[in-house]
Amino acid sequence: MEDVATLKIGDREETLPVVTGTENERAVDVSKLRSETGMITLDEGYVNTGAVASSITYLDGEQGILRYRGYPIEEVAANCDFIETSYLLIYGELPTAEQLENFRHSLRRHTLLHEDMRSFYNGFPRDAHPMAILSSVVSALSTFYQDSLNPGDPEQVEISIQRLMAKLPTIAAFSYKKSIGQPFHYPRNDLAYCENFLQMMFAVPTEPYEIDPDFVEALNLLLIVHADHEQNCSTSTVRMVGSSNANIFASIAAGIGALWGPLHGGANQACVEMLERILADGGDVDKYVDMAKDKDNPFRLMGFGHRVYKNHDPRAKLIRVTCDRLLEKMERNDPIFDIAKKLEEVALQDPYFIEKKLYPNVDFYSGVIYRAIGIPIQMFTVLFAMGRLPGWIAHWKEMHASPSKRICRPRQVYMGPTERQFVPLDQR
Repeated sequence: MEDVATLKIGDREETLPVVTGTENERAVDVSKLRSETGMITLDEGYVNTGAVASSITYLDGEQGILRYRGYPIEEVAANCDFIETSYLLIYGELPTAEQLENFRHSLRRHTLLHEDMRSFYNGFPRDAHPMAILSSVVSALSTFYQDSLNPGDPEQVEISIQRLMAKLPTIAAFSYKKSIGQPFHYPRNDLAYCENFLQMMFAVPTEPYEIDPDFVEALNLLLIVHADHEQNCSTSTVRMVGSSNANIFASIAAGIGALWGPLHGGANQACVEMLERILADGGDVDKYVDMAKDKDNPFRLMGFGHRVYKNHDPRAKLIRVTCDRLLEKMERNDPIFDIAKKLEEVALQDPYFIEKKLYPNVDFYSGVIYRAIGIPIQMFTVLFAMGRLPGWIAHWKEMHASPSKRICRPRQVYMGPTERQFVPLDQR
């Protein structure tokens, strides 16, 4: 017998089918609820609503599990670089050696920006936030590549994917160079993805730039652990915008805008800003821990706990090792790092944090690593966008390939005034 849920509305009973996923996640299918009952569900923030059936990423917040296309994030991070991870997410399978080399080659062919796009950067104020520039320039790609905007043409979609993956690091690095008044540094196609980004960020014409392999390794890992996280705010935004058949450049630009928010991608920036605040106030970690425990105090420790994970964030466990190794190697006398370590010790040992499962999350460690590498704080969320790009692309592709695709159109429960008599202007 088919598994069903029973909904009682007054004297009526309605049966709703129950859907079971491959990992035994169960969901009540309410897709026909309105047509059969005239009612809808109300779920602020969609925290209990499955908007889509997806085969890209599996996340179990209670058990601390994250898998890309069925592969545990720990195994992916140990065996793949970011480009191989991107291929897995976008195309659904681990690539063969030939497929991976072809993918790398195709990305190298598209790293340059059209020279006319450079003039865009002159139109932005010098202090413009790099995320604003990133979203604007990605959206503008649709005006330069009008030959590949049709989401229904697989060849056009493929070339757009390659262009986005290849050009986003260039767009991002150029936005940083603009902010500090340095000349743009062109990409080098003989370098790997992360190496290329670092040299575009930090190289100057007046002297050679030596790429630190530990920085490359750390950046590569950060991009991998950020590559996808199922139906988060920005990914849902990409899918919602894309559901209207908007081109992939417009859809990704919208996702970048969603990621910019401090409650989403901006959390790692907020974490470092919190550490700087503690430092400016004398570096008294215990004081701020007590403030965080005080329910009447509005202060909150950034970088601890997670909306989904009720256990250790598996991504944080991965990059914590890299974070410790990087800081030990650098031997930098940065009090921010000392404060971060003290906070980490508290979170892992204090009964209050353990009871409430407020473990250091991916934002806590990634912000510290970005700072160690030399990435300026305003670029933190830009790096997050670079990492999340293959996940956005994968979801955009999956949505368009679904035979049940529909334009997203949430309902609402109206709570405003009932019909009112209009009052002419001279009588108000």
